[in-house]
Amino acid sequence: MNRYTHIGVYGLLLRDNHVLLIKKSRGPHTGKWDLPGGTIEFGEEPLVTLEREFFEETGLTQISGTINRASSYTLIYPYKDGELEELHHIGIIYDVELQGASIEVKSEEDGEDSFGASWLPLDEIPNMEVTPFVQEILCRK
Repeated sequence: MNRYTHIGVYGLLLRDNHVLLIKKSRGPHTGKWDLPGGTIEFGEEPLVTLEREFFEETGLTQISGTINRASSYTLIYPYKDGELEELHHIGIIYDVELQGASIEVKSEEDGEDSFGASWLPLDEIPNMEVTPFVQEILCRK
């Protein structure tokens, strides 16, 4: 079994009892709702990653972020040709604030790993298919 570690940056943006999430279009969490974010590119500062990924996945550009926590989980899942892989996923989670007035987000695919972004009511999240980071942050009180 192949094993690997993935480090990403993700943002939690809350507004009027809603949370901004993206629907995953690939990977082990395809079809689940996730925090906007993704992989830190070589030499990139985590906050710059957050800004870039937020724009790519939601269309929002005027954001600021403060680190909330670092978290991780492990997952075994079928990869190519049904071969199992073990993933150790580490996430740097930011609390995000909008600096601009617009809350309109892009709801179409980003061509990478999102089917689109949506503002979802916080009280519905515990009944939805979500990723482990969303589960940890929004479903365990």
